[in-house]
Amino acid sequence: MSKIKFMADSACDISKEDEKKYDIKVLCFPITVGEKSFYDRDMNIKEYYDLIMSSPDLPKHSQLTPMMYKECYEQYRKEGYSDVIYTAIASKGSNTINSAKLAREQFYEENPDAKGSMSIRILDSGNYTGTIGYPLIQAAIKAENGASADEVEGYLTEWYSKAEVHFGTFSLEFVKKSGRVSSAAGFVGEVLGLRPIICIKQGVSTVEAKVRGDKAVVPKLADMVCDRIIPDSPYVVMEGYDPVYTDEITKELTKRLGYPPEMSFDIGGVIAANCGPKTVAVAFKGKD
Repeated sequence: MSKIKFMADSACDISKEDEKKYDIKVLCFPITVGEKSFYDRDMNIKEYYDLIMSSPDLPKHSQLTPMMYKECYEQYRKEGYSDVIYTAIASKGSNTINSAKLAREQFYEENPDAKGSMSIRILDSGNYTGTIGYPLIQAAIKAENGASADEVEGYLTEWYSKAEVHFGTFSLEFVKKSGRVSSAAGFVGEVLGLRPIICIKQGVSTVEAKVRGDKAVVPKLADMVCDRIIPDSPYVVMEGYDPVYTDEITKELTKRLGYPPEMSFDIGGVIAANCGPKTVAVAFKGKD
């Protein structure tokens, strides 16, 4: 029987409670806001939102190092795991996955006999936040119920190949800086009160729509989810600074789809650094 260890980086936005409950190792990105440096998840998420909204400097985050991964691989080998499955933040948005791969090469070079006893599987999620976290939790549940490493890897690969996250942001400050929309488009949007609805699939982000005013964000987001989601498939919502918008999208989608979201996630430090904390999002498997 497989003994599987699941790993992710903190872009998955899995809560500390679920990290412990499902025995998923979450490696946290270093973050800098002004002169203050810390690791993602070091502080309460609401405190982090307050910090980045009040700071004149936008948050910056660094990549995880190969050494961090190699230390984990070595630990899990000692603990007798047959398989390590790591799901990475989208490779098109971060080079972090290459740190995990380099660490794998170094680990096997230093421990050649481990090749036959512990496999290290590295998956590119092509996405962010609950789009990573939800299927990873489901995979951990499947493994606990006896699924093999091949089966859970197949489940995760299929999910990530179809996964989409659609999010509406109520401030363009962070998305302009991250490059999700151009500075020129951002400036015009602020003047006109426009709010972009952005979709991320396979690591590629596109502005799918622009609506005027905050109140138009949730209805348009619901329209897009209902149009794109595979019928009767699960979805999750992601919450930023203001839970009112999460409540609104939850009620709207529950009414229109006929069932509630499977889970909700707080938008974490790395994600909020790019899209801003004033955001609401929905993740699901989309029609191809």
